[in-house]
Amino acid sequence: MQMLKVAILDDYQNISQEFIDLKKLSGKYQIKVFSEPFKDENDVIEQLKDFEALLIMRERTKITSNLIKNLKKLKYISTSGMRNKVIDLEAAKKKKIIVTGTEININPTCELTWALILSLARNIKQETDNMFQGYWQTTIGLELKGKILGLIGLGRVGSQVAKIAKAFDMQVMAWSENLNLDKCKELNVLPTSKEDLIQNSDFISIHVQGGERYKDCIKLKEFDMMKKTAFLINTARGPIVNEDDLIIALSTNIIAGAGIDVYENEPLPSNHKLRFIPNALVLPHIGYVTMENYSIFYTQMFENLESCVSGKPIRVIE
Repeated sequence: MQMLKVAILDDYQNISQEFIDLKKLSGKYQIKVFSEPFKDENDVIEQLKDFEALLIMRERTKITSNLIKNLKKLKYISTSGMRNKVIDLEAAKKKKIIVTGTEININPTCELTWALILSLARNIKQETDNMFQGYWQTTIGLELKGKILGLIGLGRVGSQVAKIAKAFDMQVMAWSENLNLDKCKELNVLPTSKEDLIQNSDFISIHVQGGERYKDCIKLKEFDMMKKTAFLINTARGPIVNEDDLIIALSTNIIAGAGIDVYENEPLPSNHKLRFIPNALVLPHIGYVTMENYSIFYTQMFENLESCVSGKPIRVIE
């Protein structure tokens, strides 16, 4: 019996095998782990042309219509999470490729958002760097009590962030194009316009989905409207903030600083300007990267694969 060829993509930490029982699966699947990003789409096609199943991590590798067209043997795709905007679902459907997803914990992204807010408020990056160099008490931080937190998006993650803000005795306002006013009332969050939020917030945190609707939602015009003491936090999607304008705003101190976990192109190039701006607290898209989430992802990806092979697919994304 020929074994199904399975590719595990984008395992940057080379950790997938900690969650997968390879001995149990070795008789059914021929598994290869890819722990480095692909050079380009031609590289993806060349390296994956013989695989029948792809297990992919979030939106690290784009599964385009051209890719699907050229992967002649592909039958199954399983992604972490139940939403992945870089998979061309229509192209997959036309080729009768089954796409499945997994559950995902959203609390890690909320927790990281607060790690960024607190780090920016108390100058953790600067003070840590300065401690390594032998200095002592080189900055003065800010208290969160009484400050205004502006949330762009009040969905599952935004709502969690709002609840924690109340524990810090912050004022919270929110805006999005489809803001739920009942949710605002429930959480004691002030619904407002985009302009009002941008102009009045001390911290602005983004929690809307990516896509064309919110692309370049924050650009130089918005940065110019912000307080000079304001901080921007983005743990949602990179293209929501215009990256070139963000670099200008930080480099010229139009705003006080930013905490960024997501980027236009990932991984962020090693020579990217954002890596070298002192008031940019940059992280390598780790909002969802926890042991608990990875356990869910890899366990359920293989459950999905088993269900597809048996002809009874579960957690199908359509």
